[in-house]
Amino acid sequence: MTAAATPAISPPTGEQSGVRLARSRRNSELSLLLLAMVLVAAYQATIEATLLDTVTSDFWVPAAALTAVFLGVHVVVRFLAPFADPALLPAVALLNGIGVGFLRRLDLDDAAPADRADLATFAGIGGRQLLWTLISVLLAAGLLVLMRDHRSVSRYAYTLGLAGIVLVMIPAVLPARFSEINGAKLWIRVGSFSIQPGEFAKLALLVFFAYYLVRKREVLSLASRRFLGIDFPRGRDLGPVLVVWAISLMVLIFQKDLGTSLLYFGMFVVTLYIATERVSWLLIGLMLFFVGAYMAYVLGSTVGGPFANFYVRAEIWLDPFADPTDKGYQLVQGLLALGTGGLFGAGPGGGEPGILPEVQNDFIFAGIGEEIGLFGLSALLIVYLLIVERGLRAALAVRDSFGKLLAGGLSFTIGLQVFVIVGGISGLIPLTGQTTPFLSAGGSSLMANWLIIAVLLRVSDAARRPVASGGGGPAARPGGGPPQQLHGAPTEVIRP
Repeated sequence: MTAAATPAISPPTGEQSGVRLARSRRNSELSLLLLAMVLVAAYQATIEATLLDTVTSDFWVPAAALTAVFLGVHVVVRFLAPFADPALLPAVALLNGIGVGFLRRLDLDDAAPADRADLATFAGIGGRQLLWTLISVLLAAGLLVLMRDHRSVSRYAYTLGLAGIVLVMIPAVLPARFSEINGAKLWIRVGSFSIQPGEFAKLALLVFFAYYLVRKREVLSLASRRFLGIDFPRGRDLGPVLVVWAISLMVLIFQKDLGTSLLYFGMFVVTLYIATERVSWLLIGLMLFFVGAYMAYVLGSTVGGPFANFYVRAEIWLDPFADPTDKGYQLVQGLLALGTGGLFGAGPGGGEPGILPEVQNDFIFAGIGEEIGLFGLSALLIVYLLIVERGLRAALAVRDSFGKLLAGGLSFTIGLQVFVIVGGISGLIPLTGQTTPFLSAGGSSLMANWLIIAVLLRVSDAARRPVASGGGGPAARPGGGPPQQLHGAPTEVIRP
C-alpha cells in the first residue's frame, strides 16, 4: 500500500502571501507630466490669442522645449530614483511652465504690436527663464546622479553649515553697489551678472540643521517645567536657538531683509520641532522672532541706520495708502491688481501687469492673479500645497532620522517661502525680497529650488522603495506571518 503522492506546493506570489508589492509609478508620473505640459501650452496659446488676436503657428515651441527638458529629468528619475513620488515632478513642472509662460507674456506686452508675432522663443526675460530652467533641471539631474543615498550628505554637514553661513554673509559685507537691490543686500553683482547666494545657503544650512538635531535630539527633548499643559525645555538647551536667532537678526540688520531672516530662523525652529515633537519650541521661536522684529522696528524709528529699511517697510505695511504714489506704490498696485482680478480674472494676457513694479520677481503672483483671478491663484496654491504635502509624506515614511528632518525641513522651506511672498503682496506681513518658487524670474532661486526637489525625490525614493531592494520604505508583512526584519533599525515592531 503506497502513500498518495503529495502535490508540489508552489511558492506564494506577492498577492497570495499578502505582501503589497511596491510599484514605481513612473508611468503615472509621465502621464501627469504630459498633462501639465498640455495645460502650459493651452495657457500660452490663450495669451497669444488675447494679445495678438490670433494664435501663431509656433506658439507651441516654448511648451515643447519645456516638455523635452522635463522628459529628460523624468528619464533620469525613472532609472536613478524609480520609486520616487510620482506627483512631485509634474507639480513643479506645471509651476515652472506657467512661470515661463507669464514671463513671455510680459515680453509680448513690452514689444511693439507689429513685432509681437515675430518674438523669438529665447528672447527677453521669458527666454532667459527658459534657459535657466534647462540649467536648473540639469543641476537637479546631476545631483540625483551624484547623491545615490541622501544620508551620504550628512558626512559633510559641518562643511555645508560653514559654507551656508559664508554664503549668507557675503552680500552683507560687500559694498552696496555690488549687493543691494531695492534696499535689500541679498546679491553679488559683477557687471551684468548677478547671483543670490542665500538661495543656496538655505539648502546647505538645512543639511547642517538636520545632522545637528539628529545628534542632539535627546538632549533638546528634555523638559524642565510644565506651563499651561506645555512642556518647556531647560534653559541650558536654549543655546542653539539663541545662536540661530542672533544670526537671523544679523541678516535682518545687515541685509535689510525680513523675509530671509524669517526663512532661516523658521527653518531651524520647525526642524527642531520635527526632531523633538515639542510645541514649546515653536512658541519660543515665535516669541523670539516677534521680539526681534519689534526691536528692529523701534530702533528703526529712533536711530535709523541699518534698521531704517525695515522701519519703512513696516510703515508701508501698516498703511500702504498713506503714500500711494511713492513709498506705498508697489504694494498698492499689487492690491489693486488682485482686486481687479476678482474671482475669475481678466484672462491670460488680458490684464495690465506692466504697471506693477518688479512684476517679474517679487510681484509675479499679483500679476498672474490679475489675469487668472482668485480661483486660479487658489489652484496654484493647491499645487504648492501638494508639493509640501508630498515632501512631508516622504519625511514621515523614510526610516532614518536624518532623512526625516531633511525632507521635513525642505518641504517646510518651500511652504514658508510661498507664505512670505504671498503674505507680503496681500498685506498680511511686510513686503520682503523673496521670490515665488518656480514662478519668478531669476536663475538663483530656480536652481536652488530645483535642487531641493532633487533631494526630496531622492528621499521619497528611499521611503517608498521596498525593503527587499534595500530601501527605507515600510516593511512588507505577509498576512498572519511574522514581520520582516527592519534592516538597520535597532528595534522591531510586532503587532498581534
